[in-house]
Amino acid sequence: MQLRELQDDIDAWVRTYGVRYFSELTNLGILMEEVGEVARIMTRRYGDQSFKGTEKNDLADELADVLFVLTCIANQTGVDLTEAVRSNLDKKTKRDKDRHWNNPKLTRGTDGQ
Repeated sequence: MQLRELQDDIDAWVRTYGVRYFSELTNLGILMEEVGEVARIMTRRYGDQSFKGTEKNDLADELADVLFVLTCIANQTGVDLTEAVRSNLDKKTKRDKDRHWNNPKLTRGTDGQ
């Protein structure tokens, strides 16, 4: 699926099943909640905490929730995600084309040397 198709599919879903978009600020709050759910799973899966017995552990579903709400915000604020990502990658390429290759923290082996 391309980003434009994602934006169109989510727009159709919202208009069909959601009636309308929540306000931009409400969606911002929902986005923060969903990012928090991703953080909870990540800290338990890859960090030192453990999952509670009935706790949700579906990282893919939570990442999809983040993408859904992020796309809603893009749609309702007129952001073309395809163009935004292209522009962002261009900015990062110009800024960081040598930066990470020159970072000894990234270029040394996984054993820290």
